[in-house]
Parts: sequence; structure tokens; C-alpha cells
Amino acid sequence: MSVGTAAQSAAGPAGALDAERGAAGAGGLPPGFGVDVAGAALALARRFAHGGTLWCFAPAWPAHAHHVAVEFVHPVVVGTRALPAVAVSAEAGVAGLRTLCRAGDALVVVASSEEPAARRALARAPAWGLTTIWIGAGPRPAPGAADHVLWWEGEVPSQAAHTGRFVLSYHLLWELTHVCFEHPGLLEEPQVCSGPACVTCGDEGRLVEVLRLGEGGAVLVRAATGLEWADASLVEGVSPGSLVLVHAGSVLTVLAEGSGE
Repeated sequence: MSVGTAAQSAAGPAGALDAERGAAGAGGLPPGFGVDVAGAALALARRFAHGGTLWCFAPAWPAHAHHVAVEFVHPVVVGTRALPAVAVSAEAGVAGLRTLCRAGDALVVVASSEEPAARRALARAPAWGLTTIWIGAGPRPAPGAADHVLWWEGEVPSQAAHTGRFVLSYHLLWELTHVCFEHPGLLEEPQVCSGPACVTCGDEGRLVEVLRLGEGGAVLVRAATGLEWADASLVEGVSPGSLVLVHAGSVLTVLAEGSGE
């Protein structure tokens, strides 16, 4: 079943969805929001089905991170499963997420596109092997900033945080994630390339995060597939916390300097 078909299936509880639309105001949901939230719910259901944990991060509005976690851990609908979700404080930030998360987990961030801590966490998430969902308002993030974006453009972030927009977003995300569990065939992960001889992705640089410096220009890095060593002898400015591109065991360039967290 395609994501589009999944979206139609996930929208099945028409009464609940209509009620949520009413809560959003006369304008209803933003254009394309239904497809966006269905795709995010499907990806999240797949992470849960394969043992993943949901990490919830809202640096400026920590109550939203706790609310998201509670939605998944303590479902209000009888018969729905409790799912592993944890709120991460703003104080813990990137350092806390780096320590806690594992490849195959998911990260939902509730923040504006200008929130520095959110941007740092989401930039590093692919190197940690996380599926990412960004809920927010105001100017939309740049393409690729997260795997899934649930956005209220035209809204003031500080107002949207208190008018129910964000709550509506993750309530729908929670509900549709459980709808996906009703279709076990959807929960199989798509086929991905593996091994060193993949024709499709063999020439791609991989995003990794530097953990520590070794001898002779070697660096220990964290990739979505685990820890590995890479040669950084030809690139300057590599330090612990740096985000770099690696190809064929060599660092090609530094994308972001170490955050110091």
C-alpha cells in the first residue's frame, strides 16, 4: 500500500478528524497537511514496530515535549498499545540526545525554524540513524531539514504554541500512527541498499558525526550504521562534534563545526 493510500486509510475516523479540523479554526488544516502527517505517522509506526523509541524535544516549549511523550506512553483510547517515548529537556539538548538515542529511533521536534537547539539536533540526527519529524509554525524550514515536516505557515510560532496548533499536530500524528498498526503489511521497512558495491549509492558521501580524534589524521565517527574510523588527514577544521561527509573511508568536507555539547 502506498503512502497516499495509507493516508486515505489513516483518515478513516472521519468524525475525529472533522473534530480536529474544527479545533484548528475556520481555515482547517494547512494545504497538504493530511499527506504530510500520514507519511510521518507511517514512518513512525515502522520505527516503533522495529523496536525504536521516540525522543521528544521542544527547547522553547518543554511542555510540548512532555505532552507528546505522554500521548504515546499513556494512550487514552482503550486497547491501543503504549509506545516508548521520552521527553528530552532543553538543558540536556544535543548532548543528551547524542547519549540516549540509538540508530532506528525517531525524533520529534516542536520548535520554530529559527530555534538553534532544534536545528543542531536535527542536523545531527541523520548521522545518529534517526527518523525525524519537525512540528512548527512560521517560516518553513529548508527542504531536507527533517524527514517529515508538519507546518503551520503564516502563523506566529509563539502564538501557535498556545493556540492548539501544535497539540492538534501531534494528536493527529498519534492517532494515525495507531491506524497504521491496524495494517501490518505497511510496517515492513522499504528495501534499502547494503554492502560496499551498491551501484545506486556507491558514489554518495555519508553524513557522520566526529566523536574523537585519533592518530595520523584518523577520526572515530558515528554513522547511521554504527561507529567507524575515517581518514581526515586531507581536511582541516575537523574536531569532536563536527558533522562531515565521508566517502570510501575518507572525510571529504566539514559541514558543521563541533558544537561543544
